[in-house]
Amino acid sequence: MSFDREELAAAIARHGAVARVVVADAKGSAPREAGTAMLVWAEGQEGTIGGGALEWEAAARARDVLGSGETRVDRLALGPSLGQCCGGAVVLVTEVWDAPRLGGLTEPIVARPLPGGHPVRPLGVARAIARARDRGARVTTRIVDDWLIEPVAAPDRRLWVWGAGHVGRAVVSAMAPLPRLEITWVDTAPERFPAHVPDGVVEFVAASPGDAVPRSPVDADHLILTYSHALDLDLCHRLLSHGFRSAGLIGSGTKWARFRARLRALGHAETSIARIACPIGEPGLGKAPAAIAIGVAAAFLRDAGAATAVGEESA
Repeated sequence: MSFDREELAAAIARHGAVARVVVADAKGSAPREAGTAMLVWAEGQEGTIGGGALEWEAAARARDVLGSGETRVDRLALGPSLGQCCGGAVVLVTEVWDAPRLGGLTEPIVARPLPGGHPVRPLGVARAIARARDRGARVTTRIVDDWLIEPVAAPDRRLWVWGAGHVGRAVVSAMAPLPRLEITWVDTAPERFPAHVPDGVVEFVAASPGDAVPRSPVDADHLILTYSHALDLDLCHRLLSHGFRSAGLIGSGTKWARFRARLRALGHAETSIARIACPIGEPGLGKAPAAIAIGVAAAFLRDAGAATAVGEESA
């Protein structure tokens, strides 16, 4: 987990100064891991640090911090402190953030002293920042010599959703809340999008969606969900020529058999065509848009989890 600058900026724009509660450390059976955060303002909150009673108390303390402006550190044994059965322990740091403070962040790590910490960066913090900046070393949220350090969030994956019909809307609604996922949503006219598009999702209007394919990163994930078989085929053809991390096409086995033949006729090798998944989702869940979206999101998360495990093993 990491410091999400864009999420925080959006909350500040809507509510003014907000309190951010971050799990700075977690041991044992804690509800969430270090780096998990939630934002709190006078009338509400977003995000979750989990734990029921833990989150309730943290939100109340955060509103006190909004009034005082002082950073707060709480070290909590969940059983004795809150009567929770999980038995772990957490350190929560609660800070007030506003636009000027957020605007002063320029490094790939957010590092700041906690109450009682020396105002000059300790050597361990300076080294962590240098390793991240110069060698791209991975940094985790933790407390070092009474300083809190957090990596600034960057998207792990970029998803392009082609089509804003019923399935496209269900897919975007299901996947927009996922952390560190950047979504670009493409359709042929602005009126095809819903009145409310989830925060952080970029709308892209293209009269000919295939012409937008070169704008996508070659390591992006794609879901092709348009209203037209002709548009679907053109997108498959162009993506195979452009490159992608993964691609899924909505449709039946019969539709995919026809598309495979046409893509072969367009000069694509069978091994390349096979990289496109069709049908998408989990057929056993049903064909309702929400059911398709759940299956697609589950497959996406499984793939992300497998990639993380491989990365950790090789680190």
